[in-house]
Amino acid sequence: MKLVLFLNMGGVSKIEDCELFLKNMFNDPYILGIKNKFLRKIVAFLITKMRLKTMQKNYEILGGKSPLNEITSNLCTKLNKDKNFKFDFVNLYVPPFAKEVLEKYSLKENDEIILFPLYPHHSQTTITTSLEVLEKNINALNIKSKISIIDVFYKDKLYNQMIKKHILRENENFKNDKKKTLIFSAHSLPISVIEKGDLYEKHTIEHFEILKNELKDHFDEILLSYQSKLGPVKWLEPNTSDILKNLKNDALIYPISFCIDCSETVFELDIEYKKISNKDYKVIPCPNDSIEFQAFILSKLSNLN
Repeated sequence: MKLVLFLNMGGVSKIEDCELFLKNMFNDPYILGIKNKFLRKIVAFLITKMRLKTMQKNYEILGGKSPLNEITSNLCTKLNKDKNFKFDFVNLYVPPFAKEVLEKYSLKENDEIILFPLYPHHSQTTITTSLEVLEKNINALNIKSKISIIDVFYKDKLYNQMIKKHILRENENFKNDKKKTLIFSAHSLPISVIEKGDLYEKHTIEHFEILKNELKDHFDEILLSYQSKLGPVKWLEPNTSDILKNLKNDALIYPISFCIDCSETVFELDIEYKKISNKDYKVIPCPNDSIEFQAFILSKLSNLN
Protein backbone atom coordinates (compact mmCIF):
# COMPACT_ATOMS: atom_id res chain seq x y z
CA MET A 1 0.00 0.00 0.00
CA LYS A 2 1.07 3.55 -0.76
CA LEU A 3 -0.64 5.78 1.80
CA VAL A 4 -0.70 9.48 0.94
CA LEU A 5 -1.33 11.74 3.92
CA PHE A 6 -2.19 15.39 3.29
CA LEU A 7 -0.89 17.60 6.10
CA ASN A 8 -2.50 20.85 7.20
CA MET A 9 -3.05 22.91 10.34
CA GLY A 10 -6.69 21.89 10.24
CA GLY A 11 -10.00 23.63 10.63
CA VAL A 12 -12.51 23.26 13.43
CA SER A 13 -15.50 21.01 12.70
CA LYS A 14 -17.53 22.45 15.56
CA ILE A 15 -17.32 25.60 17.66
CA GLU A 16 -16.26 23.58 20.70
CA ASP A 17 -12.98 22.81 18.89
CA CYS A 18 -11.95 26.49 18.81
CA GLU A 19 -10.32 26.28 22.23
CA LEU A 20 -8.48 23.08 21.31
CA PHE A 21 -7.18 24.68 18.10
CA LEU A 22 -5.87 27.77 19.89
CA LYS A 23 -4.38 25.77 22.75
CA ASN A 24 -2.49 23.41 20.45
CA MET A 25 -1.38 26.15 18.07
CA PHE A 26 0.10 28.43 20.70
CA ASN A 27 1.76 25.51 22.49
CA ASP A 28 3.60 24.75 19.24
CA PRO A 29 7.20 26.00 19.71
CA TYR A 30 7.36 26.90 16.01
CA ILE A 31 4.36 29.22 16.42
CA LEU A 32 5.12 30.68 19.84
CA GLY A 33 8.89 30.68 19.99
CA ILE A 34 9.34 30.55 23.77
CA LYS A 35 11.97 27.92 24.54
CA ASN A 36 10.86 27.30 28.13
CA LYS A 37 8.00 24.82 27.80
CA PHE A 38 6.33 25.80 31.10
CA LEU A 39 6.44 29.53 30.27
CA ARG A 40 5.17 28.84 26.74
CA LYS A 41 2.26 26.88 28.23
CA ILE A 42 1.30 29.83 30.45
CA VAL A 43 1.49 32.34 27.60
CA ALA A 44 -0.46 29.98 25.33
CA PHE A 45 -3.17 29.69 27.97
CA LEU A 46 -3.47 33.48 28.24
CA ILE A 47 -3.56 34.01 24.45
CA THR A 48 -6.17 31.26 24.08
CA LYS A 49 -8.43 32.88 26.66
CA MET A 50 -8.04 36.30 25.03
CA ARG A 51 -8.79 35.08 21.50
CA LEU A 52 -11.39 32.38 22.14
CA LYS A 53 -14.61 34.43 22.10
CA THR A 54 -13.61 36.31 18.94
CA MET A 55 -12.77 33.07 17.17
CA GLN A 56 -16.05 31.49 18.24
CA LYS A 57 -18.03 34.50 16.98
CA ASN A 58 -16.25 34.31 13.64
CA TYR A 59 -17.11 30.64 13.27
CA GLU A 60 -20.73 31.31 14.17
CA ILE A 61 -20.86 33.52 11.07
CA LEU A 62 -19.45 30.59 9.06
CA GLY A 63 -22.15 28.25 10.37
CA GLY A 64 -20.07 26.79 13.18
CA LYS A 65 -17.21 25.20 11.25
CA SER A 66 -14.35 25.69 8.84
CA PRO A 67 -14.75 24.28 5.32
CA LEU A 68 -11.24 22.81 5.41
CA ASN A 69 -11.97 19.30 6.72
CA GLU A 70 -14.95 18.71 4.46
CA ILE A 71 -13.12 19.91 1.34
CA THR A 72 -10.02 17.86 2.17
CA SER A 73 -12.18 14.79 2.78
CA ASN A 74 -13.87 15.34 -0.61
CA LEU A 75 -10.46 15.66 -2.23
CA CYS A 76 -9.39 12.32 -0.72
CA THR A 77 -12.61 10.64 -1.82
CA LYS A 78 -12.14 11.77 -5.40
CA LEU A 79 -8.46 10.80 -5.47
CA ASN A 80 -9.17 7.38 -3.97
CA LYS A 81 -10.66 6.40 -7.32
CA ASP A 82 -7.01 5.98 -8.32
CA LYS A 83 -6.16 2.50 -7.03
CA ASN A 84 -2.40 3.11 -6.99
CA PHE A 85 -2.64 5.11 -3.77
CA LYS A 86 -4.73 5.43 -0.63
CA PHE A 87 -5.42 9.06 0.33
CA ASP A 88 -6.19 10.43 3.80
CA PHE A 89 -5.43 13.60 5.75
CA VAL A 90 -3.96 14.68 9.08
CA ASN A 91 -4.48 17.92 10.97
CA LEU A 92 -1.95 19.48 13.30
CA TYR A 93 -4.15 21.23 15.85
CA VAL A 94 -7.62 19.62 15.66
CA PRO A 95 -8.87 16.15 14.66
CA PRO A 96 -8.11 14.06 12.76
CA PHE A 97 -4.71 13.84 14.47
CA ALA A 98 -1.74 11.84 13.21
CA LYS A 99 -2.04 8.99 15.72
CA GLU A 100 -5.69 8.23 15.02
CA VAL A 101 -5.18 8.35 11.25
CA LEU A 102 -2.08 6.13 11.28
CA GLU A 103 -3.81 3.59 13.51
CA LYS A 104 -6.54 3.13 10.87
CA TYR A 105 -4.08 1.32 8.62
CA SER A 106 -2.20 -1.93 9.21
CA LEU A 107 1.02 -0.59 7.77
CA LYS A 108 3.77 -3.09 7.00
CA GLU A 109 7.45 -2.71 6.26
CA ASN A 110 6.88 -3.01 2.51
CA ASP A 111 4.25 -0.27 2.55
CA GLU A 112 5.02 3.40 1.90
CA ILE A 113 3.78 6.52 3.66
CA ILE A 114 3.90 9.63 1.47
CA LEU A 115 3.64 12.86 3.45
CA PHE A 116 2.13 15.64 1.33
CA PRO A 117 2.09 19.01 3.14
CA LEU A 118 -0.58 21.21 1.55
CA TYR A 119 1.64 24.28 1.61
CA PRO A 120 3.23 25.53 -1.64
CA HIS A 121 5.92 27.49 0.26
CA HIS A 122 8.19 26.29 3.05
CA SER A 123 7.93 27.60 6.58
CA GLN A 124 8.98 26.14 9.89
CA THR A 125 5.57 27.23 11.20
CA THR A 126 3.77 24.94 8.76
CA ILE A 127 5.83 22.23 7.06
CA THR A 128 8.60 21.69 9.61
CA THR A 129 6.27 21.38 12.59
CA SER A 130 3.82 19.13 10.67
CA LEU A 131 6.56 16.76 9.55
CA GLU A 132 8.05 16.57 13.05
CA VAL A 133 4.68 15.61 14.53
CA LEU A 134 4.20 12.89 11.91
CA GLU A 135 7.71 11.54 12.47
CA LYS A 136 7.13 11.44 16.23
CA ASN A 137 3.86 9.53 15.85
CA ILE A 138 5.27 7.11 13.26
CA ASN A 139 8.12 6.28 15.62
CA ALA A 140 5.82 5.99 18.64
CA LEU A 141 3.65 3.48 16.77
CA ASN A 142 6.78 1.59 15.66
CA ILE A 143 5.79 1.83 12.00
CA LYS A 144 8.61 0.56 9.76
CA SER A 145 7.15 1.59 6.40
CA LYS A 146 9.18 3.64 3.94
CA ILE A 147 8.59 7.38 4.37
CA SER A 148 8.59 9.80 1.43
CA ILE A 149 7.94 13.55 1.50
CA ILE A 150 6.53 15.80 -1.23
CA ASP A 151 8.60 18.98 -1.32
CA VAL A 152 7.29 22.54 -1.78
CA PHE A 153 5.73 23.02 -5.19
CA TYR A 154 5.39 26.76 -5.84
CA LYS A 155 7.65 26.46 -8.91
CA ASP A 156 5.76 23.51 -10.38
CA LYS A 157 4.53 24.38 -13.89
CA LEU A 158 1.35 22.31 -13.66
CA TYR A 159 0.46 23.88 -10.31
CA ASN A 160 0.95 27.39 -11.67
CA GLN A 161 -0.94 26.61 -14.87
CA MET A 162 -3.85 25.61 -12.64
CA ILE A 163 -3.67 28.87 -10.70
CA LYS A 164 -3.55 30.88 -13.92
CA LYS A 165 -6.53 28.97 -15.31
CA HIS A 166 -8.59 29.51 -12.15
CA ILE A 167 -7.79 33.22 -12.05
CA LEU A 168 -8.58 33.84 -15.72
CA ARG A 169 -11.81 31.85 -15.43
CA GLU A 170 -12.98 34.10 -12.60
CA ASN A 171 -11.76 37.17 -14.44
CA GLU A 172 -14.05 36.41 -17.38
CA ASN A 173 -17.08 36.82 -15.14
CA PHE A 174 -15.94 39.82 -13.11
CA LYS A 175 -16.62 43.28 -14.51
CA ASN A 176 -14.93 42.93 -17.87
CA ASP A 177 -15.57 46.54 -18.78
CA LYS A 178 -13.47 47.94 -15.94
CA LYS A 179 -9.84 48.22 -14.96
CA LYS A 180 -8.93 45.52 -12.48
CA THR A 181 -6.33 44.75 -9.84
CA LEU A 182 -5.18 41.23 -9.01
CA ILE A 183 -4.06 40.74 -5.41
CA PHE A 184 -2.12 37.70 -4.28
CA SER A 185 -2.79 37.49 -0.55
CA ALA A 186 -0.41 35.36 1.52
CA HIS A 187 -0.61 34.48 5.19
CA SER A 188 1.76 36.78 7.05
CA LEU A 189 4.56 35.83 9.44
CA PRO A 190 6.41 37.82 12.11
CA ILE A 191 9.60 39.42 10.80
CA SER A 192 11.46 37.77 13.69
CA VAL A 193 10.67 34.34 12.21
CA ILE A 194 12.00 35.40 8.80
CA GLU A 195 15.16 36.84 10.36
CA LYS A 196 15.90 33.43 11.88
CA GLY A 197 16.17 31.97 8.38
CA ASP A 198 12.62 30.91 7.55
CA LEU A 199 12.26 30.53 3.76
CA TYR A 200 8.61 31.54 3.57
CA GLU A 201 9.01 35.14 2.41
CA LYS A 202 11.62 34.18 -0.21
CA HIS A 203 9.42 31.43 -1.62
CA THR A 204 6.30 33.61 -1.60
CA ILE A 205 7.99 36.45 -3.47
CA GLU A 206 9.47 34.05 -6.02
CA HIS A 207 6.04 32.50 -6.54
CA PHE A 208 4.45 35.93 -6.92
CA GLU A 209 6.98 36.91 -9.60
CA ILE A 210 6.29 33.70 -11.55
CA LEU A 211 2.54 34.28 -11.52
CA LYS A 212 2.84 38.01 -12.15
CA ASN A 213 4.85 37.34 -15.29
CA GLU A 214 2.19 34.86 -16.49
CA LEU A 215 -0.73 37.22 -15.83
CA LYS A 216 0.66 40.69 -16.46
CA ASP A 217 -1.21 41.12 -19.75
CA HIS A 218 -4.60 40.50 -18.12
CA PHE A 219 -4.66 43.03 -15.25
CA ASP A 220 -3.93 46.71 -14.79
CA GLU A 221 -1.90 46.02 -11.67
CA ILE A 222 -0.82 42.91 -9.76
CA LEU A 223 0.06 43.13 -6.07
CA LEU A 224 1.38 40.90 -3.31
CA SER A 225 0.13 41.43 0.24
CA TYR A 226 -0.05 39.62 3.56
CA GLN A 227 -3.01 38.85 5.80
CA SER A 228 -3.80 37.53 9.30
CA LYS A 229 -1.38 39.65 11.32
CA LEU A 230 -1.66 39.13 15.10
CA GLY A 231 -0.26 41.06 18.04
CA PRO A 232 2.00 44.10 18.32
CA VAL A 233 5.19 42.72 16.72
CA LYS A 234 6.26 43.58 13.17
CA TRP A 235 4.91 41.24 10.49
CA LEU A 236 5.46 40.88 6.74
CA GLU A 237 3.94 43.77 4.80
CA PRO A 238 2.07 45.28 3.04
CA ASN A 239 -1.10 44.21 4.84
CA THR A 240 -3.94 43.01 2.63
CA SER A 241 -6.32 45.12 4.72
CA ASP A 242 -4.32 48.27 3.94
CA ILE A 243 -4.23 47.44 0.23
CA LEU A 244 -8.02 47.05 0.19
CA LYS A 245 -8.55 50.38 1.93
CA ASN A 246 -6.69 52.14 -0.88
CA LEU A 247 -7.61 50.19 -4.02
CA LYS A 248 -7.54 52.04 -7.32
CA ASN A 249 -9.70 49.47 -9.09
CA ASP A 250 -12.10 46.65 -8.39
CA ALA A 251 -10.08 43.54 -7.65
CA LEU A 252 -9.72 39.81 -7.70
CA ILE A 253 -7.94 38.20 -4.73
CA TYR A 254 -6.10 34.90 -4.94
CA PRO A 255 -5.02 33.26 -1.61
CA ILE A 256 -1.52 32.33 -2.78
CA SER A 257 -0.41 30.47 0.37
CA PHE A 258 -3.49 28.25 0.77
CA CYS A 259 -4.43 25.04 -1.07
CA ILE A 260 -7.72 24.46 0.74
CA ASP A 261 -10.27 27.11 1.72
CA CYS A 262 -10.33 27.84 5.44
CA SER A 263 -11.38 30.62 7.82
CA GLU A 264 -8.63 32.90 6.49
CA THR A 265 -10.13 32.74 3.01
CA VAL A 266 -13.88 32.38 3.50
CA PHE A 267 -14.14 34.64 6.56
CA GLU A 268 -11.18 37.00 6.74
CA LEU A 269 -10.83 37.69 3.02
CA ASP A 270 -14.38 37.23 1.83
CA ILE A 271 -16.36 38.67 4.77
CA GLU A 272 -14.28 40.66 7.24
CA TYR A 273 -12.23 42.69 4.75
CA LYS A 274 -15.35 43.65 2.79
CA LYS A 275 -16.11 46.05 5.65
CA ILE A 276 -12.97 48.10 4.97
CA SER A 277 -12.43 47.89 1.21
CA ASN A 278 -13.10 51.05 -0.78
CA LYS A 279 -13.76 49.02 -3.98
CA ASP A 280 -15.60 45.85 -4.91
CA TYR A 281 -13.60 42.63 -5.01
CA LYS A 282 -14.02 38.88 -5.42
CA VAL A 283 -12.03 36.15 -3.68
CA ILE A 284 -11.03 33.27 -5.94
CA PRO A 285 -11.45 29.84 -4.33
CA CYS A 286 -8.37 27.83 -3.42
CA PRO A 287 -7.50 24.76 -5.54
CA ASN A 288 -9.63 22.68 -3.13
CA ASP A 289 -10.90 19.43 -4.71
CA SER A 290 -10.83 20.72 -8.29
CA ILE A 291 -10.02 18.45 -11.21
CA GLU A 292 -6.88 20.48 -11.90
CA PHE A 293 -5.61 20.11 -8.34
CA GLN A 294 -6.26 16.37 -8.44
CA ALA A 295 -4.24 16.13 -11.67
CA PHE A 296 -1.38 18.09 -10.11
CA ILE A 297 -1.32 15.83 -7.03
CA LEU A 298 -1.25 12.66 -9.11
CA SER A 299 1.50 14.19 -11.25
CA LYS A 300 3.64 14.89 -8.18
CA LEU A 301 3.13 11.34 -6.94
CA SER A 302 3.99 9.80 -10.31
CA ASN A 303 7.30 11.69 -10.31
CA LEU A 304 8.19 10.74 -6.75
CA ASN A 305 10.41 7.76 -7.53
